Formats: sequence, structure tokens, C-alpha cells
Amino acid sequence: MRLIFTVLPIALCMVMSAYVSASVPIAPESGQSGLYREIIERLDGRHYRAQSIDDALSQRYLDQYIEMLDPAKSYFLSADIEEFSQWGSKLDDLAKRGDLKPGFKMFNRLRDRAISQLEQNIALLQNTDYVFDYKTDDSIVLDPDERKWLESPDAAAYYWEKRLKDSMIRLVLNDKDPAEARELLIKRYTTQIKQYEQRDSQDVFQLYANALTSLYGPHSSYFTPRSNENFQINMSLSLEGIGAQLTTEDDYTKVIEVIPGGPADVQGILAAEDKIIGVGQGDDEIVDVIGWRIDEVVALIRGAKGTTVKLEVISANGDNTSSSTLAIVRDKVKLENKSAQSKILEVNQDGNAYKLGVIDIPAFYIDFEAYRARDPEYKSTTRDVLRLVRELEQQQVDGIVLDLRNNGGGSLQEATTLTDLFIDYGPVVQIRDANGRVNRYHRASRRAAYAGPLLVLINRLSASASEILAGALQDYGRALVVGTQSFGKGTVQDITGLSSGQLKMTISKFYRVSGDSTQHRGVLPDIAFPSVYDVDEVGESQQDNVLPWDRIHRVPHKFDNSLTPYVDTLTHAHQQRIELDPDFTHMFERVDLSDDWGAKTEISLNLSQRKARSDAWDKALFSLDNKRLKAKGLTANADIESWKEDREVDEDNIAESDPILFEAGQILGDQIRVTSGTDRLQIVQLESSKATP
Repeated sequence: MRLIFTVLPIALCMVMSAYVSASVPIAPESGQSGLYREIIERLDGRHYRAQSIDDALSQRYLDQYIEMLDPAKSYFLSADIEEFSQWGSKLDDLAKRGDLKPGFKMFNRLRDRAISQLEQNIALLQNTDYVFDYKTDDSIVLDPDERKWLESPDAAAYYWEKRLKDSMIRLVLNDKDPAEARELLIKRYTTQIKQYEQRDSQDVFQLYANALTSLYGPHSSYFTPRSNENFQINMSLSLEGIGAQLTTEDDYTKVIEVIPGGPADVQGILAAEDKIIGVGQGDDEIVDVIGWRIDEVVALIRGAKGTTVKLEVISANGDNTSSSTLAIVRDKVKLENKSAQSKILEVNQDGNAYKLGVIDIPAFYIDFEAYRARDPEYKSTTRDVLRLVRELEQQQVDGIVLDLRNNGGGSLQEATTLTDLFIDYGPVVQIRDANGRVNRYHRASRRAAYAGPLLVLINRLSASASEILAGALQDYGRALVVGTQSFGKGTVQDITGLSSGQLKMTISKFYRVSGDSTQHRGVLPDIAFPSVYDVDEVGESQQDNVLPWDRIHRVPHKFDNSLTPYVDTLTHAHQQRIELDPDFTHMFERVDLSDDWGAKTEISLNLSQRKARSDAWDKALFSLDNKRLKAKGLTANADIESWKEDREVDEDNIAESDPILFEAGQILGDQIRVTSGTDRLQIVQLESSKATP
């Protein structure tokens, strides 16, 4: 076997020779050097973020590529990282020449390290004489940011022994027999070896190129001809599957977003931040997918309409160790499939009964083909919402809530025309390109179709077009915006063809009529709710190399100041109310519990302690549920067993099934009261109580 580090001491080299695999190195293909230069030229000439390709970028490029190769610090040794540091100030110059050798050399090192280590894992698991010690006081640090690079082959072996033990404990706690757990891990590592062996020059080139494009922002990337096919399927949103956008985090496949109108959304059993660790077809055995490539996981999840896929998932709102199995019936995933819907919310406040309309807008959709064909019945968000507004007016609602939670955006045209339903003439959004030119042509062009009381509900997953609508209605003073800080995706991407594959990159940036960017910061609500999503994990600001928040000149627009004097009063009433609301309190106590448990960066490798931790999680949830039931005057669960069998929520009771929406309705009821001039005494009382210690 060949030796990787000829500069190491002889004794250590002998150890390394048994540690490093002798795979045939992957080399650049003809034409990739020119393609690499082409990508650099496009980024330099058209990307919104102008930056010099210099030594500073070179070091960031090296760090980013190493992070992409080995994000969990599982395979590289510190000696590898030290060797790679020779390119810290050279990758910029090599890139300009189209020299790809460093990228391929680092990948080949990673592949050799990984295959060798995975082979050792399999050998240990196959050794029937080896017994895992589950009574140890050892622990393992899960967060790679809290660990250093592996110092030596012995350190790697020790780390992986602990990691194997952790994997065994997780499987045993999820009702796997120890022998079955070993076989499952052997299959896992065998599959990962096969995946490394199947990597080719296109895979390495794409990875190395994307380490560079990612320095310009998280929404810029290169697609090989092969991966571009997958991208086009996702962009068309006509995929037959479950309807979820996925990414890779460490060795896990993580859900970024559940696409509105897809089976996972309709069935309501998968959520953002969930980790998919296994995929099965129908009644077949679930295949472990930890460590798999994202495109191969997606290929397993896709399938024909009407078939069932099983996902083994670690819930984002769980204890971060236990998993559950979800069955989802595949269907056509198309953005238009889940149209805007309405319902009536009844709110009673101190003898005042309000009938409120709620319009749930899951996405900004439009049938462009029918629209271009001048089909008078073409489908769009604006047309659907206008119809719903008219229906609600016929039902004589007192006000309307626009529910934009989990709405990841869509058509800019629809964001503009939808805003037009609620404001009179005026600009809706500004768009600035890389050359500093500002487009202000997206405007409301007619009188508002609805001029009654209005409230907008957003959350951390409200993004892009949702932020344009919410921001415009807030800037015009047309509606109160309540909920949590939105996602902060305020950029426009363009896809351009290359000599091979395609390049997606950011070319413009959104700005509100106030001049504020929605990028990075998002929309800040007038009345803030606690967040059910971890803002330190979810949002544009948590991604690498994001464009910053900034401002440009405001554009003249009419501002209605009628709500401003009441914001403090309404906020105080909201805070008083949620402190006494058992359903609202329970929801966020559950979120806090999950955050506390998920915050641990180190976990015990003692099976009894892990079992006790799992039991403690169930007991904590059991206690929270009983606290809620008692506060509502209902019968508490007698024991954990009966609680596990009866954890259903009354879906017809909005206060219980969706306390956030119910509270938004309460705020709109307050808003109607205080702005109508019929409840001045209550305003004084609320303002007075606010000043009371």
C-alpha cells in the first residue's frame, strides 16, 4: 500500500500504511479546467456580491472546502489539515489558471481516509469477540465545533469506537436487538464505502466548484449536467414524491422545508429541521441512509404516485436521540395543488363577539402557462385570495387574518398583485441589481379590494415573497404584523447555462418601500411571539456567507398612522393573555424543553444513563401535558402508558390545535375594539396596568 505522509516518523508511517486505503486517485477530466475558469468569470462579472479573488478569499476557500469534505471532523487527521494549509494563500492564483489539482488531492485523501476507517468499523462489528462496554463513564462530544481534528490514527480509532457505541445505544433504545443493530451498522458502513468508490471526476469538480460559489452566498451553486436534472425537477415542483426540500448536515439528511401542497405537508407529519435516517419502500425493510449523498437519499424517497415511502426520522422537537417511523403516500408535488383556503374564527372578548376570516396562503403560485395563453380562468394566489375575500365579506366578517406562516415564497408577480388587493395605488417593492440600478416598477395599480381590519401572521419560515407582502403592508400601516421574525431571504437568483452544466447565482436584492432590505434581518413583527423554531438554527442569517442587511432610499408612499398609537396597548394585552393561556403556554414550554435537550453537545455512552435520559424525556412531556389539562379544568392522564395512547389534540378547536392563530385572532379583536372608538375605558385600563409594578 502507498503511504500518504512520507514526512512522518517511520514508526507512525507503519501504522498509517495499515490505515490508508489504496484507491485509484480521481483526476480532473479534459475540459474541466476551462469550465472552472468560466465559473470564476461569471461570478466575478455578474454576481451581486463583488469580491476580489485574492489571498483572503483563498484561505476562506480552503476552509470551506475542508468543511464540505469532512463536516463532522470524522476522517481527516490534524496532519492532513496542516499539509493542506500550504494552499491557504495559493488557491486564488491556481483558480485563475484553472488548476484543480488541490481540490482533487484533498478529496482523494478524504476518500482514502474514509474507506479505511469504515473498513475498520466493519471489522470491529464483525468481530464476535469484541464486546461493547455499556457501563462505562465515557461520553462523546457530538458537536464538531466543540472538537479538534483527530491527532493520530490511535485517536481516530478511539473516537470511532465511541461513535460506534453511541450508534449501538441509539439503535438499542429504538428497540433493535444488539445483534440486529450490529448488522444494521455493517450495512450502513458497507453502503458508505460503496458510495465513496462510486464518486467520479464530475462529483469532485462540483464539490470543489461549489466550495467557491458558496463564498458568494448560500444561494449560489454549480450544477453538473447530471445534478442539473434533479435541480430542474425541484424547480418545476412537479415531482412525484413527498414534497420536501432536503440538505445534508454532518452525516444526516435534514429537512429544510416541507413544500406547501405536497404529501408531507398535507399529511402534516414531517417538519423543518427533522433528520431522516432511514428510508423504506412500502412493506420493505427500511434502509439506513446516515452518511449517504443527498441525491441518493432523494432518489430513494422519490417514487410513483400512490406508493408509500417510510421514513425513519429524528424529530426536531424530540430528545435528539430517539426516532420514529413515518409513512407517507407519494403524490404529485405541485405548488398550485395547495391553494389559499379560508375559515372562520370566532373570538369573544369581554362580551364582544367577533367573526374573523382567516386566509391561509401557503405559497405565491401562478399557472404561468395558462396566464401566457390568456386563459381567463388561470389559477393564481391573487385570484384565489380575492375570491375568498369576497366570500368572507358576504359572511360579514369583522376583520381578516392573512396567515403567511411557513410560506417560503414563490412568484414575485403574485406578491405584488396580492399586496394590491389590500392597498391603494403605490410601489410594493424595490429591486437593486449588482450595478446599483434600482427597479421600482412593481406597484399596486388599483384601489384596494378590501379596506377592513387586517392582520398579518408570520413565522421564521415565512420567506421571500411572503416578506415582500408582509413588509409592504407594514410599511403602508395597512396591517399589524404579528408572530416571529421572518426568514430573511431577500435576494433574487438567476440560472445561466455554461459550456457544461449550469450556474445559479444571486444577481439582485429586494428592498421594502421604506428602504429597508428584507435580506438577513427579515420582517420584524409589530407584536412579537415566542418562536417555535430555533432562530439560532433556522433563517437566512444562520447560513454561511449571506449578504448583509442594508438600506437604500425610501420611495414615497402613503403611510396610514391609525394603528401606531395602539401598538403598545395591544402588545400589553397580548402578553397578559398568553401568560394565562394553557395551550399557548404549553406549546412554548414544549419548545423550550426540546431546545434544552437538544443543546447538549456531549452525551453519555452508558446505556443505563441513556435509557434514564429517554425515560426522563417522556416524563417531562407527560408532566407538561398534564399541566395543560389541569389548567383547562380537564382530567389529567393517570400514567405515562395511558398518556402515550391518548395524545390527540382536538383539531376542530383552534385554540387548542393552533394557539398561535387563535392569539392572532385575539389581537385582531383587540385592534377592532380600540380603533372603533367603542372601548376607550379598556384602553386606559390597559395602559394604566402596564405602568403598575
